[in-house]
Amino acid sequence: MFKSGGLGEELQALKSEVSLLLNMPADDILDAAKNRSEALVESVKAALSDLGEILSEEEEHVERLIAERPIAALASAFAVGVAIGFMLRRH
Repeated sequence: MFKSGGLGEELQALKSEVSLLLNMPADDILDAAKNRSEALVESVKAALSDLGEILSEEEEHVERLIAERPIAALASAFAVGVAIGFMLRRH
């Protein structure tokens, strides 16, 4: 059922981490936070760059499909608009 040994170990680990943080100078904590945030920013920038490239490729693909079949594209857009209109009217 309930095991207090595991909870005691977790509390001891938490206590040691908190005491380590409290004994750490504020500048070290600030530098660590700054480094982590900079790494996160770089990761987000890379992901957004990849997303931008993928979206531009897909945009070109969609434009080509519409140019090849303009009547089918127009009919599809009309059908989707009618379907959305019916769904919105019900609510």
